[in-house]
Amino acid sequence: MKLILAVVQDQDSHRLSQALIENNFRATKLATTGGFLKAGNTTFIIGTDDIRLDRALAIIKENCQSRDQMVAPVSPMGGNADSYVPYPVEVPVGGATVFVLPVEQFHQF
Repeated sequence: MKLILAVVQDQDSHRLSQALIENNFRATKLATTGGFLKAGNTTFIIGTDDIRLDRALAIIKENCQSRDQMVAPVSPMGGNADSYVPYPVEVPVGGATVFVLPVEQFHQF
């Protein structure tokens, strides 16, 4: 058995949730916040049998695509302003960061 932790952008959350349900995967959703863009994320916790792992990963990949987004930079407060860029920049966002962990035991009460 495996435990999947998938951190996805909020924009992809609903689509991924629907796809997981359609493919009979149970998931717990947690609201999380990313560090770099200070943007909302959703972390999915998914338990699955080893034989269904590849299917779960494929669903995540299909529904969480990377894209570019314009972001306004945050002005440095008391920091080094040498590298400060005062205009919006385009950065890649989205996709998914996925961790797959082995599960030693599973209990459902």
